[in-house]
Amino acid sequence: MLLLALLALPSPLLAQAAGYRLDPVHTRVLFGVSHAGFSTSLGTVSGSTGMLVFDPDDWRSARLQVEVPLSRADLGDARWNRAVLARNMLDTDRYPVATFVSTRVEPVDPTRASVCGTLTLHGVAREQCLDVTLNLLRRDPVPPFRRTAGFSAHATLKRSDFGIDAWKSMIGDEVELRIEAEAVRDGNVLDAIDAIDAGPATEAPPLPPAADDNAPAPQDEGEPTPSPVPATTDQPS
Repeated sequence: MLLLALLALPSPLLAQAAGYRLDPVHTRVLFGVSHAGFSTSLGTVSGSTGMLVFDPDDWRSARLQVEVPLSRADLGDARWNRAVLARNMLDTDRYPVATFVSTRVEPVDPTRASVCGTLTLHGVAREQCLDVTLNLLRRDPVPPFRRTAGFSAHATLKRSDFGIDAWKSMIGDEVELRIEAEAVRDGNVLDAIDAIDAGPATEAPPLPPAADDNAPAPQDEGEPTPSPVPATTDQPS
């Protein structure tokens, strides 16, 4: 069950914004932490899910909710993976996911913004800001031609702020994050927001099902529909 805490949007904003769901295949979190000062150890987490409400002409109205499956953290070595997921570190048996829910967005320029919100990690909730860049917003040229938004984000946090303080002599406290994300347009996301606006709920609803990828993509004004790619052509997305 996803922790959905998107803020209610006034109807004029919803009329301008579009709903998107994160593509877990093309969304990845890269983290780096000092290994006793010798080098920066790098790891990745794949499979993040979530919702985005976004209008490129009004960054302040954006809303973001993400879940990161920490149990999928990978440092390229099975022994290191077990150590990072253990009880004295991430403790993924008790805290299998990290969540981020935006609370405010401060635009920097038309393609960049500071997105601040509540990061819940290891059972601790703290404010965290991300430096976010919009890379591209257009229809994906590969079938089913969904309108897709691509973002890059950077942030720095201290693991000790979240109660993760083991192995201080070997593992640095400061953690650098780089996030690469793609979000696919999905009208079900706005339906979920409407449900929240309709009244309070004792428990947040799950992420709505993804739109049918076999259904024709909605036509975007001023953007012609591409010709289908032949079925025999290998087109990795």
